[in-house]
Amino acid sequence: MGRLALVAGLAVAPLAQAANDPLDGIGGTEALQAHFDAATHQTQVSGKVASDLCFSFALPEEWRLTEIGLKATVSNADLSIGLRSADELRDLPQFDLAIRDAKALQREYEQMLGRPAQSVSLSSEAGATRWSATWIDASLPTASHAMTVETLIVPLSSEWVLELSLSGVESREAYDALAWHLLTRLKVQDRAACQS
Repeated sequence: MGRLALVAGLAVAPLAQAANDPLDGIGGTEALQAHFDAATHQTQVSGKVASDLCFSFALPEEWRLTEIGLKATVSNADLSIGLRSADELRDLPQFDLAIRDAKALQREYEQMLGRPAQSVSLSSEAGATRWSATWIDASLPTASHAMTVETLIVPLSSEWVLELSLSGVESREAYDALAWHLLTRLKVQDRAACQS
């Protein structure tokens, strides 16, 4: 049922979010934390994958935690955050973990939507792989009758990838600027940093 609701939600926006298990829904993962720093006008975000692996990044302006990630307080922007383990991707032949994750995302969406994507692209930027897929269907409620989903895939280790999906951003230029801001400030930390 949740997958059907997701498909219905995705059909509403031309650039939609890819939603996977939120951080607090994955076994062994502690909750995401976010703190707005009024002096810098940035929200510091951190998450722990395991006792020896965590990550942090900063977002401009104030963002608040939601069930699946973060929501901007001054705009309609949302950031969905998911994790996927290498174990979940074991059946895919690609050597690169981020590429395997992109293939898994595409397979999941194609199964949900019941058809292959008309267009798929992969690109690399700031240590991440950007996966994007587009479906075109006359029944979609957008003027273009198209739906695009996009996820930034960041390898955290040889065992984990972080999936970051922005939605509700007002323009492509604003989307790209926000993605770049996030990726250039993302840090993967080891055991010592995770203890603090």
